[in-house]
Amino acid sequence: MISIVEEPAYDLPIGERGGPAQPLISAKGLLKHFPVKGSGFMKPKKVVRAVDGVDFEILRGETLGVVGESGCGKSTTARLLMQLITPDQGELLFDGETVGATLPLSDYRRQVQMVFQDSYASLNPRLTIEESIAFAPRVHGVPIGKAISRAHDLLHRVGLEPSRFAGRYPHELSGGQRQRVNIARALALEPRLVILDEAVSALDKSVEAQVLNLLLDLKRDFGLTYLFISHDLNVVRFMCDRVMVMYLGKVAEIGSREAIFENTRHPYSAALLASMPKMDPSERTLEPPLTGDPPNPIDPPPGCRFHTRCTFAESVCSEKLPPLAGVSDEQSAACLMSVPRSGHSRSPILMEA
Repeated sequence: MISIVEEPAYDLPIGERGGPAQPLISAKGLLKHFPVKGSGFMKPKKVVRAVDGVDFEILRGETLGVVGESGCGKSTTARLLMQLITPDQGELLFDGETVGATLPLSDYRRQVQMVFQDSYASLNPRLTIEESIAFAPRVHGVPIGKAISRAHDLLHRVGLEPSRFAGRYPHELSGGQRQRVNIARALALEPRLVILDEAVSALDKSVEAQVLNLLLDLKRDFGLTYLFISHDLNVVRFMCDRVMVMYLGKVAEIGSREAIFENTRHPYSAALLASMPKMDPSERTLEPPLTGDPPNPIDPPPGCRFHTRCTFAESVCSEKLPPLAGVSDEQSAACLMSVPRSGHSRSPILMEA
């Protein structure tokens, strides 16, 4: 099992060369609705509100973790950042430039790469490993000899000996080896931001720990910024500088790792943390921290989307949509009731509207 440390396992200052932290990428009002099949003509038009107005920033040199239940919009947000799907509304700013306007998509996509959960489906089964890694540089005009040489260098950097692995095909590798290849492929264009969408969730724990340490080393050596999506809160705590909690297409809470794990202010975040496996039997409980299923994203409840499952909900919670407001210098929560994790037995504190 991965050991949890209070400080990150790497020595990389947030911000370039130890300077003040600046946003590398900013998402403003991102919205993506997917139409429901069979609706529209002669029927009320229905949509799945996958991402419904999301605002956040990722600072240079940091790792931002994204957590939440399945269906909360984590992967859709990642694909919006990658521009694999086009947002219905909102904009992306990368290093101060508007993506698709002042910053062409071709330039943007060289600087943002992604590692997916399924290591096998991510690779072309007809290409050798070196061809897969060299493919993107060749598309962007890198001569084939230089592209192959870069592929061999990256294979060595992720712990795979080029003489053994460069000529193999994906089906000849284990899951951990394939994911190392995917990481090398993501680095082939020398990106500044790497999106990791459940990149280690399908791996055995021993292999997972090795890949996580590899990611930390690569981040330090190449000066990378990560968006790290995971269901495993222990891994998120180990890897991330800040954490963003999503619920039903919206940001419920965002803040530093210490603030989220030690003094969360949103009831949903507290429920997620209460679901973490406990090694100490005295800390375990048979009662689930959260009951019921998330509401239908086609027809979300009015007001706060979590109020139907919230212990602290009051009448105002079903009437008013809470904004994402600062509750401390390093923490913001979208809750009309600011609830410290240690204060579950106390009455919640009403935040100013």
